[in-house]
Parts: sequence; structure tokens; C-alpha cells
Amino acid sequence: MHGIANLSVRELRGVGPKLAGTLADYGVHRVEDLLFHLPLRYQDRTRVTAIAAAREGADVVIEGEVRAADVVFGRRRSLVARIQDGSGTLTLRFFHFSAAQKNNMQTGTRLRCFGQVRRGSSGLEMYHPEYRPVHGENTPVEEALTPIYPTTAGIGQNQWRKLCEQALAHLEREPVNELLPASSEYPYALTRALQFLHAPPPDASLDLLREGKHPAQLRLALEELVAHNLSLHRLRERQQREGAPPLRPDAKLLRAFLDNLPFAPTSAQTRVLAEIATDLARPYPMMRLVQGDVGSGKTLVAAGAALQAIGSGYQVAIMAPTEILAEQHWRTFSQWFEPLGITMEWLSGRSKGNKRAAALARMASGEASLVIGTHALFQDDVVFARLGLVVVDEQHRFGVHQRLSLTKKTAPELGRAHQLVMTATPIPRTLSMVAYADLDCSVIDELPPGRTAVTTVLIDNSRRPEVVARVAAACSEGRQAYWVCTLIEESDALQAQAAQATAEELQLALPQLAIGLIHGRLKPAEKESVMAAFKRGELALLVATTVIEVGVDVPNASLMIVENPERLGLAQLHQLRGRVGRGAQASHCVLLYQTPLSHSGMQRLAVLRESSDGFYIAEKDLELRGPGEVLGTRQTGLMEFRIAELPAHNDLLDEVQVISDTIRQSHPELADPLIQRWTGTGQQFAKV
Repeated sequence: MHGIANLSVRELRGVGPKLAGTLADYGVHRVEDLLFHLPLRYQDRTRVTAIAAAREGADVVIEGEVRAADVVFGRRRSLVARIQDGSGTLTLRFFHFSAAQKNNMQTGTRLRCFGQVRRGSSGLEMYHPEYRPVHGENTPVEEALTPIYPTTAGIGQNQWRKLCEQALAHLEREPVNELLPASSEYPYALTRALQFLHAPPPDASLDLLREGKHPAQLRLALEELVAHNLSLHRLRERQQREGAPPLRPDAKLLRAFLDNLPFAPTSAQTRVLAEIATDLARPYPMMRLVQGDVGSGKTLVAAGAALQAIGSGYQVAIMAPTEILAEQHWRTFSQWFEPLGITMEWLSGRSKGNKRAAALARMASGEASLVIGTHALFQDDVVFARLGLVVVDEQHRFGVHQRLSLTKKTAPELGRAHQLVMTATPIPRTLSMVAYADLDCSVIDELPPGRTAVTTVLIDNSRRPEVVARVAAACSEGRQAYWVCTLIEESDALQAQAAQATAEELQLALPQLAIGLIHGRLKPAEKESVMAAFKRGELALLVATTVIEVGVDVPNASLMIVENPERLGLAQLHQLRGRVGRGAQASHCVLLYQTPLSHSGMQRLAVLRESSDGFYIAEKDLELRGPGEVLGTRQTGLMEFRIAELPAHNDLLDEVQVISDTIRQSHPELADPLIQRWTGTGQQFAKV
């Protein structure tokens, strides 16, 4: 198609080389890109409000006559004008103004102003309203709601409006291409939806528009989610075309491993192991996400997959986001795999010099069958002889392109390594349909026997002495406890200081207890030794930052105190809580919150008190905090939609799935234009 889809923005009035360059940097190259640059919100300038009817906090248009205007010298010099409309008086206040502006505000001048009404020292006021002189009683008001567009430095709202008005004029002459299959019923035609959203009529429901529920928004959100889903499927197809080594199940090796375990796998683990075994035997890369609640036994499933690769003569890389979790995996796998004669290697940021060189050599020669490490595995000098499987733990801490770059570290003739992605942060079904459409999903929905439910209580920080007494009582009975310090700052140094201060305060209050301290600033060897002492029972109480969120397993610890839990997401709190309840005795988690707590803060913490089901908690977290927060910062690039919003548009996702499948099977020619229209250059991650 030619015309509107390929018409350059340079063809529009007022777009010179400089503005065209700024627009291009922002991803707007064509007139069609402007049509899909949709407003964030709207202002109602379609009716004039009488001053007497203006309400504090409302954005309104008022019209009145200047009664007085003068420069006032208070704490800051300001231009103040009083205007009246027969129903009341309102003050306009400008802190930045010119002499010309003052001269234009002669007594008797009639002004039309738009701004937010505030309560000031002299009654109702507007600060820096937009205004213009009006002549005569019947000067027309705006005919549509005024759009507020997402913007970038160098482009103002008036420029966006003028550009989009020109794009709409082109749309009048030539409609945009409908790219969704005609077989589906849509509430709005695409062209009509675009016209409506750039210029909604005065009677449009601002509430529906604010909630993203207007039929015109739903039509575009549906198309955007379909484009996003197609781009992830495209990514998957590209991976699978490269092929992968087929890994045959080794029943003998798996049996030897399972026979050595002190417990039998649950039926959920057995089911997921079988799904993985089938995937690995195929000649194209497995791309599977295993979700399991805290303590459901994902590591066992990863071990089964690793044995299938090693039994077929290939290497396995297991990558974890933190040294603590990587070390936990190292201990577990050493215990399981050494009796089977499997050689293992370790690689982290602290592997240096000769030790690192020797580890890299063993990986490159194929001597090391299983390699466990952190982000260090991404580095360019890390090479494998025959990498067959990559296991990524806690996927939400890594970006899509990171996990895919690791699967390329196999010999070119082998294609790509299979990948198994694991997370203990259950991802709501709605979110996984959007963020992980390139992966098959398995869920371990059953806890191993021996795990006890954790009772969660909310206690105000003013009752801190009672909580300290409770810790003393539990530890005097031979049990162990965690005291978790949370700080809103990202700084390791500040978190370490807070934890240090808390440990000193608790040691004064509980001189009879052996108290340990662990935080991100400790050297790995120090962390290791504190954790080992806690595990052996030499320490009764462990004061820690959130570094203990994942991968710490001490069955005798049955009490956890979390300070300022309102600062953390529900998923993270649920992860922390999963450190207790690993033994036979009743376990408790105390959320020691700071008052005053906001209504939403109390709502969030109440969810944890009500439920220990990670999937329910994740759905609630999504509802209360939105997808960017739930997935973690590394994933947010995937979630920056122009109009689609989660969870507001969750109910579209089943239809999105159906339309995406229809396009891939019956109308493949529609996929590229759709992806181009909605993701444009934002689809770069898919090229890894």
C-alpha cells in the first residue's frame, strides 16, 4: 500500500529538518505513526464554567473581564490579575511573565482561561493558566475534548495537536488499512476509532476514557496486543528455525539420581519432568517457563532436565541472579551429582585470575558437564564446547535478550541450546500470555510433603517491644528466626547501615542470643560463613536485608519479622515469607508496618495475611501495582504499550490469542504490517 502508510512527516506543514529529526528519534517517521501516537488523557475545554460553579481541583474554562492587574512583590514577584464574570471573582497568578503580558491585561479586557482551580489566600485562583483575549459574547469554544499526548524534549502539546490534526485530515481522504482478519467482529472500525481518540466529541465519557474502557480504546488495545503477541511468536519461530541438538532421555541416569534422593518427586514434578523430556528430545530449541510457588521443588525439575542433556553428551549452564542463589544451587547440585560422577564448574563475578582462566578452559574443552554461575556467564570470553541446555533461574531479573544471548554460546553447527526458564514469582496467567508468549508454560502446583503453612500477622511498629519478646521466646525454645530490614533506597551502603543498626539494637535487647548479620556489602566468603553458621544452628537470629529473598533453606527457622513491609511488592514479600515453613513446626511471619499506612498499603498487606497461594497473590499484585512493577524493571520494555493497559484489558487476552493464531495460520501476510505498525523499532530485542 502507498499513501498514508508511507507518507513522510516531512510532507506536513511546519515540519522542517530539525522537527523531523526529533520526531524520528521518538519513533515517528510517517503520517501513520502520528495517527497511532495516541493521547494519554483529555481536558474538557468544550464548555465555559461560571466562576461561582468552579470547584477546587477541577480543570475548567472560565471567561471574565479583567478588573485589576498588577505586579505584586511577595516572597516571589508575580503578576496578579482579578477577573469577574457576573457570578464571582477569580485571581490569575503568573510567576513567569513579560512586560507585554502585563500590558495586555488592561482593565476591561475579556479573557478566556483554562487551568486548575486552587484555593488561595484571596479565594479561588489559577496559577499560569492558558489564556487568550476574546471579542464578543459568542466566541466558539473547542468542539472536541483536548488531547494530551505523550511527548519528548523539543515538542510541545500544541505542536503535537497541529501535527495530529493534519494526520487526521489525511485520514479523512484515505482510511488506514484494516489489518485484523475481517472474520472477527469489532465494536469500532479502525479509522473511526482513531478519529474518535484524537478528537473525542464533548459528550464522550471522560470516565470511560480514563479507565481505558471506551469501545474505540478497546478496538486499538486489541490490535496492539495482537501485534505484541505476534512479535513474540516471531521471536520464537526465529529461534526454532535455527535447530537444536535433540537430547535423548537417559532412563538409567535419571533412575540412579531419583533413587539417591531422600524423598519421592510429587506428581506435579513428575508431570513437568515428562513435559521437559519430550521438548528436549526434539531437534529445535525448547523454550519452556516453569513456574512454581516458593518451595515447590523447581530445582529437582532443573536437575532432571540437566541429566537428560549430560546423558546425551552435552553441557548444561545454570544461571542465577545473585551469588547467594548461585551458591545454594552449587551446594544442592554437588550433593546430587557428585555421586553420579558428573564434573561441575563455578563461574561468578568474583572468579579471578588463574582460577577463572582454568574454569574457562574446562568449559571450552567440554570437561565441565555442568556450569553454575551468575551474570558472569554472559561475558564474551565464556565459551562452551557442546552447550545443550541453559537453565535461567528467577527469569524476571534478566531481560529477554540476556537469556537468549546465553543460548547462542553453543557451537554454531549445533544450532541453539535448549532453554528452561524458572521462576518462584508466580506470574498471573494474564501477564504470562503477554510477556512470555514466546515460551511454553509448566506449573508445579503442589508443595512437597513436610512444608507447613505460614501464619502471617500485621503488627504496628509501636508494638515493636512485644515482637522482640516474641523472638526471644521462640529462640529460647530452640527455634531460629529471621529479622528482615527493608529500605526504599537501592543503595547497598544504606541498606547495610540500616541492617547493622538493627542488629546492634537487637543485640542490646537480647544479650542472651547469638545474632548474625548479612547484607549486600559483605564479601561473599563472609556471607557464606554467616549463612553456614545459621544453618548449623550456631546463630539463633539472623538480621538480613532482602538478599535472603531467594535460595536460603534452613528448616529450623520458623519465625520471620519483616520491617516496613509496605516498601516491598507482594511477590517479594511472598518470596521472603517462603524462607520459613520449611520444617515440621508451625511457622509465623510478622509484618511490622509503619503507621500511617495508606489504604492501598493496608490492602496489599491484607492480601498476604489472607492467602499463601502465590498465584492469587501475583494476580492481586498485578491489580494493585501494574505489570512493570510485577515483572521487574528488566522486563518493562516489553510492557510499554501505547494504549493497551494491564490489568484493565485482561478480558481481551483470550480474543487476542484467537486472532493471533488465525493470522499465523490463515493470514500470515498480515503479521509483518501489524508488528511494524505497533512495535516499529521497539521490536529490536527480538533479533537476538
